[in-house]
Amino acid sequence: MAETRHAEDGFRGWARTVLAHRFGGVGGQHDAGRARQVYQSSTMAALLDGIYDGDVTIGDLLTHGDFGLGTFNQLDGEMVILDGVCHHLRADGSVEVAATTDMTPFAAVAYFSPDTTVPVTAPATRAEATAILDTNIRSENLIYGIRITGTFSTVRTRTVRKQTVPYPPLTEATAGQAETNFNDVTGTLAGFRMPAYEQGVAVAGYHLHFVDDTRTHGGHALDFRLTAGTMQISTFTDLHLSLPTSAPFLNANLTSTNISERIHQTEGG
Repeated sequence: MAETRHAEDGFRGWARTVLAHRFGGVGGQHDAGRARQVYQSSTMAALLDGIYDGDVTIGDLLTHGDFGLGTFNQLDGEMVILDGVCHHLRADGSVEVAATTDMTPFAAVAYFSPDTTVPVTAPATRAEATAILDTNIRSENLIYGIRITGTFSTVRTRTVRKQTVPYPPLTEATAGQAETNFNDVTGTLAGFRMPAYEQGVAVAGYHLHFVDDTRTHGGHALDFRLTAGTMQISTFTDLHLSLPTSAPFLNANLTSTNISERIHQTEGG
């Protein structure tokens, strides 16, 4: 079953790439500029403020990258994009391939092309794994796509639940969220390492989502212990920020002085 799903996921990614080139799409990894670019819809500060409805479709998002993470309108679960396939991780524990018409209020995507690969042969905690990654990056001031694939003795996750209007701020929406522990599981952690100066625009440091190899379970990664696997790093120098023009965004006060504290509260770890 897992092998069939992987084959289908690979075909979808290949088909999207072919169609983008055939019909004059963005060109993705074959365009030198876009190969270095992370495309981000909205900001983390807006999400913190409860702006959970965006106008960017998953179909639009996938013209900007084949790898990334985010969430869905109404804060309906977590998003992880691998090999051009957008997975919708819901709070009930289910995972499905997102429809191209689904929309996102916040997401970051890029074309993942690893320039550094680090094998991991001894168990590593999250802190140990990120320390290894930190020794393999060029500078703390650039953006990095991170993909960790392997066997995990444990992965602790959280998945946000769909919200209703009037939307609460993210700190309230994530408070008391159910956590799930996966034990002795094979899967992938995917996300970004953002510079400290991007806090509020994005999540500074490591922001990772997890999906298992069967593509049936996953969530926002709070903690993990990697038994063995491979860590890959893709370096990006450009950030394309697409801002919403909706009334909630235009009227929001996004100048809070405690953004770092609020992000830490919602990200957990």
